[in-house]
Amino acid sequence: MREPRFWWRKAGLRAALLSPLATGYGAIAAARMAKAGERVGVPVLCVGNFTLGGAGKTPTAIMLAKLLTQAGETVFCLSRGYGGSATAPRVVDARADTAALVGDEALLLARAAPTVVARSRVEGAALARAKGARVIVMDDGLQNGSIAKDFTLAVVDGRRGVGNGRVFPAGPLRAPLKTQLARTQALLVVGDDHGAGDVAAAAQGHGLPVLHGRLVPYAAAVTALKQRRVLAFAGIGDPEKFFATVESCGITIAAHRAFPDHHRYTAEEAAELVMAAEHEALTLLTTEKDHARMSGEPALSALFARTRALPVTMAVDEADVLRKLVTDALGL
Repeated sequence: MREPRFWWRKAGLRAALLSPLATGYGAIAAARMAKAGERVGVPVLCVGNFTLGGAGKTPTAIMLAKLLTQAGETVFCLSRGYGGSATAPRVVDARADTAALVGDEALLLARAAPTVVARSRVEGAALARAKGARVIVMDDGLQNGSIAKDFTLAVVDGRRGVGNGRVFPAGPLRAPLKTQLARTQALLVVGDDHGAGDVAAAAQGHGLPVLHGRLVPYAAAVTALKQRRVLAFAGIGDPEKFFATVESCGITIAAHRAFPDHHRYTAEEAAELVMAAEHEALTLLTTEKDHARMSGEPALSALFARTRALPVTMAVDEADVLRKLVTDALGL
């Protein structure tokens, strides 16, 4: 779905009209989060966010999986497999599986560490442990009370923060902010923090450390694209964030297209993008998630072949602080 624009503005009439629904939704979400959660036999590190839409969870989960792997731990990532059709828990095959089966996020995670997708987090964690996991990094799940977490890092977009601060559908919050902060051990603000001042202050008021990160595109990819004019497109939570990242690298965006989060491209959309790029002699450029979503789809093969992805990595300013927080919390 496309996010309503009023979510990211000061609360107005539409937010007020939806407040009764938001109150009910928030109460249900808070009740789910209040569950103690099942212990799964290995430490669980959860990367979540307070709002619907993208904030940088998957790059953060990948960064943490690599950090723990480098520390000598056997790490498995755990994903719900959003957008995929798989229902039973399964270990992702990054080379053979498609996003239609396991979801785009799981494909990216599987490039960094063994990854399990499961609708049931408890069953997924059990499979990961059976396969040898010593630590589980869970991509998303802050609001899921079925599994006990040893450390939860909440990721917030520095530009958008938590929008109007209202719970869905009156705003972008997945649950009341206080409820979510109470189950979070640290906050990571990604990008310029001029829009996240209120939520950072609230986190500090709860005694949480506030860290700062940024998405850094791979230098080789940037170098290869700097002499090209691109048609940038993205179907993620905040496409404008991707476009801003591209431009900040000195890459010229001649045209752009924004699609809803986790968008499944149609053959018609693929053909339109290819033709638009060829007509203006532009290079097609998208996110790693979008590129992964096209992989293995016959109707999208031409778009997949002609499109470049801009890979990014999460860099944290207070990397040593984060490392200590994680290792201490997980008892490593």
